[in-house]
Amino acid sequence: MLELVNADRLPGQPVATAEMLGEALAGRSPVDSSWWEELAAPRTAVAATSDGEVVGVVSFSTRSRDGAGVLLWLHAREDRTTIDVLLQHVLAELREHRVVEAFSFATALGLGLEALPVRHRPVTAAALVEAGFVGTDLWRYMGRPLPADDLPRVPEVRIEAPEPDVRELAVVDGDRALAQATVGVPVFGIGVLWWISSEPEARGRGVGRALLGSALQLLTELGASDVILFVDDDEPGGERDRTAANRLYDASGFIEYDRLHSYRLER
Repeated sequence: MLELVNADRLPGQPVATAEMLGEALAGRSPVDSSWWEELAAPRTAVAATSDGEVVGVVSFSTRSRDGAGVLLWLHAREDRTTIDVLLQHVLAELREHRVVEAFSFATALGLGLEALPVRHRPVTAAALVEAGFVGTDLWRYMGRPLPADDLPRVPEVRIEAPEPDVRELAVVDGDRALAQATVGVPVFGIGVLWWISSEPEARGRGVGRALLGSALQLLTELGASDVILFVDDDEPGGERDRTAANRLYDASGFIEYDRLHSYRLER
């Protein structure tokens, strides 16, 4: 199973370990944990050849809150025949559920990787669509190497650790935070920029870019050699518009690794 998972590994993602696989099989994840708690115990199925070689694996569950079936993760080295077999098995097992979601939230097998990276896994994406799923483009997945010596830094930044694996940075003016950022402590040399924002009065003054530089400097000091981030730019022009954030990341050396889609089947 680990070989199958790691065959689909994306840039900026750590190599999956036996411990990570154990957490995924048990239905736990450090990210989106509250959503996992809503699920029944996951079921896992493998596809194997006649001589016992495991060529595919899929994990799925159900959610009592809305009666939905949920395809959690699937890996099969992008082999279409194997993917189709696994999808047919899941849909048969979940045949009493009118709605089936797929790749809806992050698993323990990756570092915050929510949804399916469609450019990296086009065969899986095509198989889902042909099975009747409708995809939704949700996230921009980006990354860059560290250190980020090309970026400015904030002269003074407040750093707090609300949780062992999280650091919060803030640019403050008296008791007021003008800009804030949240980063994840590096895992296997990979840090995550979870959030960055600035108040209206701080915009256009370079505060956000300098805070980004300080956040990446902190990740470097914590041992990161790479940083990744996720941009939920699925509502351009709306309340969740991320045009300014995308401009900041594009101008700060980040590269778009992939687009992340989730899927939904109604029958």
